[in-house]
Order: sequence, then C-alpha cells, then structure tokens
Amino acid sequence: MSTVLIVVVIVLVLAVAAVVIGRRRQEQRRIERERLAEQAESHRDEAQTRAAKATRLSEEEQAKRAEAAEAAEAAERHARLAAEHQDRADHLAAESEGAAERSKRERERASRHGQKANEIEEEL
Repeated sequence: MSTVLIVVVIVLVLAVAAVVIGRRRQEQRRIERERLAEQAESHRDEAQTRAAKATRLSEEEQAKRAEAAEAAEAAERHARLAAEHQDRADHLAAESEGAAERSKRERERASRHGQKANEIEEEL
C-alpha cells in the first residue's frame, strides 16, 4: 500500500502543481490583457488627440483658403479698377491733346483775324 500511497501523493502533488501553474498562467494572461487594454486605450487617446488636431488644422486651412480667395478677389477688383482708371486717364489725355490742337488752331485763327483787323484799320 505504500506504493499506492506514494503514487497517490505524487499524483496529488502533480495535480496541485498543475493547478498552481494553471493559475499562474491565468494571472499572467490577465496581466497581459490589462497591459494590452491600457496600451489600446493609450492609442485610442492619442488617436482622438490627433483627430482633434487634424480637425482644427483643417478648419484653419479652410479659413486661410477663404481668406486667400477674398484677397485674390480684392486684388482682381483693384486690378480691374486700376485698368478702368488707366483707360479713363488715356481717354482724357487723348481728349486733352485734341483740345490743345483745337486751342492752337483757334489762337492761329485769332491771330490772323487780329492781323486782318489791323490791316483794315490801317487802311482807314
């Protein structure tokens, strides 16, 4: 019976060892799952932070794009007005040259008429 008792004791020791090893593995798995869950949570937090930053940068980009469009529109408007003013200035310069020519002709005519008037007065 002592052999049977030794076998039973060995079986019990092995069973206890198996249970202890099983529990240790379960504890290690639980710790690993907790570590992985914390790591996943950390990555989720980082993803949310970066998504919020991306959203903010996207909004800034849209605002800058709208501002640039407004500035381009204002520049185009100013360029159009400058072209209109240049056309107006060119037109007025042309009219001024025409008026100067007419003025010159009228002065010449006035001079001729003045000379004729002097000639007529001398004959009198």
